[in-house]
Amino acid sequence: MARLRWFLLVLALALSLPVMADAPVFDRGHAAWTALLSKHVHWNAERTATRVDYDGFQHDRREPDAYLASLASVTPAQYQSWPWPDREALLINAYNAATVQLILTKYPDLASIKDLGGWFSSPWRQPFVILLGQTRSLDDIEQVLLRGAPEYRDPRAHFAVNCASLGCPALRDEAYVGSRLDGQLEDQARRFLRDRNRNRFDRADRRMLVSYIFDWYAVDFHRVGGVGGFLAGYADALGMTTAETADLRAGRIGIDYLPYDWSLNRSRP
Repeated sequence: MARLRWFLLVLALALSLPVMADAPVFDRGHAAWTALLSKHVHWNAERTATRVDYDGFQHDRREPDAYLASLASVTPAQYQSWPWPDREALLINAYNAATVQLILTKYPDLASIKDLGGWFSSPWRQPFVILLGQTRSLDDIEQVLLRGAPEYRDPRAHFAVNCASLGCPALRDEAYVGSRLDGQLEDQARRFLRDRNRNRFDRADRRMLVSYIFDWYAVDFHRVGGVGGFLAGYADALGMTTAETADLRAGRIGIDYLPYDWSLNRSRP
């Protein structure tokens, strides 16, 4: 039954895409995706997290489908000719847009992206995204094309890829663009680390309480001084003193991981 359900889901996604001959020309500035995000993604009062208006996305369903069709028109040769920031921006945007598209296949009858999986399946491992000449899964985009790329060095990408969940870093209200990617990733990191629901320093117990992202992808943070070293670089966002930062960098402050909230990041009614 699980395989049949996923076959029908993939078929529905494929049929929802515009005919490729009519697909919009790809725009490296991702203006169409920015237009949708600015309309349907809303920051909280602290501007550390966002909620997504999936009802609005559903109403404008043809636009995200058309945007994904434009990404599908990019050939592997074109992609490889670009500098890494342009390629990374495409992959992050493709992941986020495809995740929204996946949520819409069952919305509003789901409470979490995990509701789209089953005992023997995962929403992240089912191929339904046409990208670079192949039908790919969300895991293919993140784990193979992004993290598996020789040029991949920057774990701040984990604050940009969005899993449609409250525990996840914010879905940004604009597309990622290669020419501005470094600044966008830095802004995402700082917003996420200022969110005390997901990352904080427990001064009484002298322990960092941070998102499970830092545990799941610890190997990526080892490239930049380890989880503690990375967090110490954002001590101001975490509200730490100079002495506390030095202790964190030296490994004298422990790190624990907070429970991850997989609830759908939908706008409140």
